[in-house]
Amino acid sequence: MFDPTSPSVIRDLLQRHKFRIKKKFGQNFLIDGNIINKILYAADLNNMDKVVEIGPGMGALTYRLSKVAKQVFAVEIDRAVLPLLSETLDGLENVALIEADALKINFDQLVQERTGNIAGGYKVVANLPYYITTPLIMHLLERHSNVRKIIVMVQEEVARRLTASPGTKDYGALTVAANYYAEVEMAFKVPRTVFLPRPEVDSAVVSMTVREVPAINVKNQHIYFALVKATFQQRRKTLLNALSSMDKDLPKDRWLDIFKQADIDPVRRGETLNIQEFARLADAYTINR
Repeated sequence: MFDPTSPSVIRDLLQRHKFRIKKKFGQNFLIDGNIINKILYAADLNNMDKVVEIGPGMGALTYRLSKVAKQVFAVEIDRAVLPLLSETLDGLENVALIEADALKINFDQLVQERTGNIAGGYKVVANLPYYITTPLIMHLLERHSNVRKIIVMVQEEVARRLTASPGTKDYGALTVAANYYAEVEMAFKVPRTVFLPRPEVDSAVVSMTVREVPAINVKNQHIYFALVKATFQQRRKTLLNALSSMDKDLPKDRWLDIFKQADIDPVRRGETLNIQEFARLADAYTINR
């Protein structure tokens, strides 16, 4: 029986297909069955779930997903990987291999077209290449209304940023944005030793339960995120100085009125604000600008 987590089996597969691992796609293949079990547990799958897997690698996780989910859509950007996946996933009728760029594909549309029914939504499971981690997470959260849960393996540093608390060095714009759309928690850490080839850093699996509505209600979402971005781009500055740079046409005395209305001290730094405080500040700016 084919074992997609065996290093010797994977090496043999790569040699037979004359496959060269591509650094530009961040290809590090998971070869540990225990880690796969923990990912499946975090995803909380049942036989009615539709799953989109981004970056299936050699199919080790895909194979296991197919045994517990109703349907699996494995999205892979590297055409050269597809022949290997066709071999490792041969006979799995509930798995569809899709050659596509995950940053460009509409997953809602994909699931709707492939199943004819998107009722109940779907889950996303991914071992994300480090170079597209942040844009892909935001692509999923901002543009897909039917994704219910996202289980992603990311660089441990990114996992800390996603789950950071206000006032810590890892807290930033990504933290605020992710928690606006989802309940985010670190599921478990993953050592670099469980990949082939071995990456230079450790990873972690993050669980994101997408909210039915955002965590906070803001008057203008665009302004909210622009304000968050501006404060963290100049995180060493006080809020007053950072935001004055964002809107130079607004006098500082008007900014002081905005901070007073939002009940926020203008000499604080952005990294100390929670999402509710950012919302108050953004709403006050929206009203008074």
